[in-house]
Amino acid sequence: QVQLVESGGGLVQAGGSLRLSCTASGRTFSRYTMGWFRQAPGKEREFVAAISWTGGTTSYSDSVKGRFTISRDNAKDTTYLQMNSLKPEDEAIYICAASPTWDPKTVSRYEYWGQGTQVTVSS
Repeated sequence: QVQLVESGGGLVQAGGSLRLSCTASGRTFSRYTMGWFRQAPGKEREFVAAISWTGGTTSYSDSVKGRFTISRDNAKDTTYLQMNSLKPEDEAIYICAASPTWDPKTVSRYEYWGQGTQVTVSS
């Protein structure tokens, strides 16, 4: 089992920045692909970004590419999502997830999920 806990969400003005964190406990964190997804009210869960277990490979959705950066610190069992130039359409609950494989955009590949952290962007 892997337990995931997100933090860092909050209220920010459009154009501002936030950094989300996802801390893992349980099985060996460093062997998992880590992903960030988001879900807005009435919408399906949407892929945001993912990072391979070595940190050497990343993947982003087109909607956040160039604005968001995913990173990880395996020594701290933590994954980060730096979000810059936030837009109102980025408002959602952000959820981190862990997968034993590299298929970053496929929701069903992720075995473990956090509870999520709310990001609110005011215009």
